[in-house]
Order: sequence, then structure tokens, then C-alpha cells
Amino acid sequence: MFDNLNWWEIGLLLLVALLIFGDKLPNVISDGLRMLRSVRAMARNATGDLSRELGTDIQLEDLHPKAFIRKHLMSEDEQEALRKPIQRVFDDVKSDLGAVNKELKDVAAAADIKAAVGRPAAEPAAAPKIPPARQSFDDVT
Repeated sequence: MFDNLNWWEIGLLLLVALLIFGDKLPNVISDGLRMLRSVRAMARNATGDLSRELGTDIQLEDLHPKAFIRKHLMSEDEQEALRKPIQRVFDDVKSDLGAVNKELKDVAAAADIKAAVGRPAAEPAAAPKIPPARQSFDDVT
């Protein structure tokens, strides 16, 4: 939610909150934190009640329909049978990309060698150019 905010914007928001709420800001912050804790506790209690009613250990992530079906209706063998073709394709693509990466490195190394061969022998470093000293009006006259 706050991924796009930088420190200046956060500071500005705090300043606006301070101007709006004044000296009641600490109470507002503590009330907000208390509300957040109570919402988390209610979610934990609801998950616990649901787990107790269904007779299984239910996590919040398990309430997603796909995860629920995968966990409670499919055996591990069935899940593995679904994963095998996808894993095979993934491994094939990974090995192909590894071969392409190796070929690209070989081409880059060959291009570097060819460029080094075409270059003249190392030239001595040129002395740094020193700008001529500025002459003052008194020096010229």
C-alpha cells in the first residue's frame, strides 16, 4: 500500500496528522493500533473456530478455493502426477536456457579476443594536457 511513498511524503502525512489531531495524536495512534490488534484476534478466533468445526487444521491460506481443493480433495500422488509434466517442461527450458547462455558467453569471449587482436599495441599513456597559464594585464604590458 505504501510502496510508492518516500520519506518526505510520509513526513508530510505525519505533519498533516499532527495539524488535524493536535495533541490527541498519541491517543488516535493507540486507538488505531488497538483496533488492528482486535481485528487480528478476531481473524485468529474465526480460523480456530472453523478448524474446530471442520475437524482439521485450517490455515488462513487454506481458505482459498484452489488451495482447499488441493489440500483436502487430492492425494499427494495426484498432486505429484499434476506436477510432473510441468516440472519436465521447466527442466527442459532451464537446460535450453543454460545452453544458450553458454553460447552467448562463448560469442562474447570470441568478440573480445577479436577486438583485442585488431587493436594496436599498447600506446604509452599521453601526458595530461596542462592548460597554458593565464596571463594578467600586467604581464602583457
